[in-house]
Amino acid sequence: MNSLKNSFMRFKRSPAFTGFVLFMIAIIMNLIIRGPGNFFGASSLGTLFAKNAPIILVTLAQAVLLITGTLDISIGIQLALVNVVVIMLPQELGMSVPVAWIFGILAALAISAVGGFLVAVLRVPSILATFALTYVIKGINVLIMNVPQGSVPKEYYGAYDTVLFGFLPVAALIIVGVLLMWMFVKRTKFGKHIYAVGANPRNAFAAGINPTKTIMKAFLFKGLITGIAGISLTLMLAAGNPLQVEGYGLRSLAACIIGGLGFGGWGSMSCAVFGAGFLVLIQNAVYYFFNFLQDILTGFQITSYWQNFISDAIVLLGLLMTTVTAKAQKETLKQGLSRQLKRGEKFAKQ
Repeated sequence: MNSLKNSFMRFKRSPAFTGFVLFMIAIIMNLIIRGPGNFFGASSLGTLFAKNAPIILVTLAQAVLLITGTLDISIGIQLALVNVVVIMLPQELGMSVPVAWIFGILAALAISAVGGFLVAVLRVPSILATFALTYVIKGINVLIMNVPQGSVPKEYYGAYDTVLFGFLPVAALIIVGVLLMWMFVKRTKFGKHIYAVGANPRNAFAAGINPTKTIMKAFLFKGLITGIAGISLTLMLAAGNPLQVEGYGLRSLAACIIGGLGFGGWGSMSCAVFGAGFLVLIQNAVYYFFNFLQDILTGFQITSYWQNFISDAIVLLGLLMTTVTAKAQKETLKQGLSRQLKRGEKFAKQ
């Protein structure tokens, strides 16, 4: 019992705790509005994961950079780059769809390498470098695909929308696969270097870690996840659009912060999971709440703009709550470290 209590207290002090609380609140809201049977139904969960896997995956990719102490606001339009590559290669060159997926991931890796070079080697601030990169990628996208077009064979997007064994969405398996990949990377030397560089690049360098190399690797790993997210987006839409989901860059940052992830070594991938989950579930709850009002109130009409306004207002409250809590957690951590140092000095004198 004591070990369970201690585990809970440690989790309560962790950066992910506030994100977990917000995530649970969002689940409860969905359960109240839709009911447990509807919300946890196979069709409902399948649709929820299929429609939101791209933003969840992008949030995981963004989290890698935030832990390293940098960011990429062009990550949204990078999904569109993968999308147009995956659509146009089979359409124009007759390439098979799986091979086009590989080229889509390579495109994400290439543009991530450019971003990593600007940030890690040329030392351009990440927000400026990736903001400029957004417009470069837009231009590339339009050169490849000048207007929305194309399609995906039914067997591919049908497989993406499938729920296996009556309860396990394929889109959820993709997310779990990326999380397992991160769990492996986190245990490698590179994973430890990510946290060290994010916490303090100078100290990391003094310890023999190359911050430039680590940041470049982080951008490439982000590119791999972004490529997978872009393929998921293509399967979800079953079409191509060169200028879509640009806003995913800022939304992924918001999701990471809501989950409790700080800039540079503060937090974990679980923060990104809880933050993305909160973002997705709040949008879902608001959508079904207004549908419920339309069913019970005759003549009640509301546009999607109001739905977005209310869901974004709730997200803003979540951001404020997480920001305040994170400051308190960091202050508590600093006080605890200070007490330990003073205690160590006291024992040293004795």
